[in-house]
Amino acid sequence: MARLATAGVLLAACVSALFFLPNLWWTALLLAALMVASWEWAVLAGLQRAARGLFAGGVAASAVAVWLLVAESAQGSGGISVPEFLIYGASCIFWSFIAVPWVAWHWPARSKLVMTAAGWIVLVPAWLALARLQADPQRLLAVLAIVWLADTAAYLCGRAWGRHKLAPSISPAKTWEGVAGAVAAVAVYYVALSGAVPDWGWLQGVRGLALFAGVALMAVAGDLFESWMKRQAGVKDSGTLLPGHGGVLDRIDSMASSLPFAALLLTYSG
Repeated sequence: MARLATAGVLLAACVSALFFLPNLWWTALLLAALMVASWEWAVLAGLQRAARGLFAGGVAASAVAVWLLVAESAQGSGGISVPEFLIYGASCIFWSFIAVPWVAWHWPARSKLVMTAAGWIVLVPAWLALARLQADPQRLLAVLAIVWLADTAAYLCGRAWGRHKLAPSISPAKTWEGVAGAVAAVAVYYVALSGAVPDWGWLQGVRGLALFAGVALMAVAGDLFESWMKRQAGVKDSGTLLPGHGGVLDRIDSMASSLPFAALLLTYSG
């Protein structure tokens, strides 16, 4: 019951803020969530209390600097700026070529320097993507719905039909049946949405298919990566802030991996 109630409150608050807050206030709200997530990551990284505060403050300060740089560079450009392209691109490279092997080969997370660098690339590009994509709240909500639907379908299908473990040594509850359910749910969502809103050019054709497929797959990678970080830290949840859900990181792991990809594709293609 606590899990369902928390999910309902978070969803209502997120959608309301997305549509009704000016971008500056939306960005500031996201910054507060970023600082909490940074603190939780610092705990997973094994940093001491003082170092956790420094890490969270440093991530927040660097995020603001990145936002200002990107906003300045984007003025009059008519599209994605070079700094924004590089940040999203670096995130996609990390998730595709570092995070996936990290999980697949069970690399230990012992180096605090590596963990702090990984924490930055996990958190800041996703924060920037959320901040920037609010310029079109309907489109951002449609993209967020891919992540939420994939997570929900994977959970429900895994519980109902899960037999074959996806990564038993990392997250025993995740199954291939859950992944199949998530893929099927996202496919149905794509067909329904593209038919219902044919005027959304970004949704149609190869671009739309690549967006939905990429976001769904990246979401799985983010979920497994955070599970491996928690397994290494010896904890079940990243925090206790959200009743029934754990910490902020537990709620944004799939978004952290998928939103920079979505932002890169959407802003680059127009």
